Amino acid sequence: MKNIDSKTAWNDGDVQSIVGRLLRYGVVTASVVAFLGGIAYLIHHGKNAIPDYGHFVGQEEAFITIKGIFHGALNLEPTEIIQLGILILVATPILRVLSSLVAFTLEKDRLYICITLIVLCIIMVSIFGGIKG
Repeated sequence: MKNIDSKTAWNDGDVQSIVGRLLRYGVVTASVVAFLGGIAYLIHHGKNAIPDYGHFVGQEEAFITIKGIFHGALNLEPTEIIQLGILILVATPILRVLSSLVAFTLEKDRLYICITLIVLCIIMVSIFGGIKG
């Protein structure tokens, strides 16, 4: 990877390599976190009776808010660890768009900066528009 302060400009191959690694590491990290949460869940709740899915029961705050997910994961709650893995998986493409924005900014490509900002705004409104807190 080139130093940002160097005189040599980044080429498209460098940007694609960084974005590719970012996506790869994000998916692997999310998979490992969710898998470890799944193992912990089976250890703690594997012998429980099958829940009655005929009646709807709303979820607790820990399952539906980012704060609740982080709090539960820090307390090593298996279900929140699984949720954290899913949250990491969702954050991976957002980080990809952000890294593309940085690359286009360094290249001073105004058209792609505008397009990437529009895509980022659409993603953020879609994700955070219905969140409860």
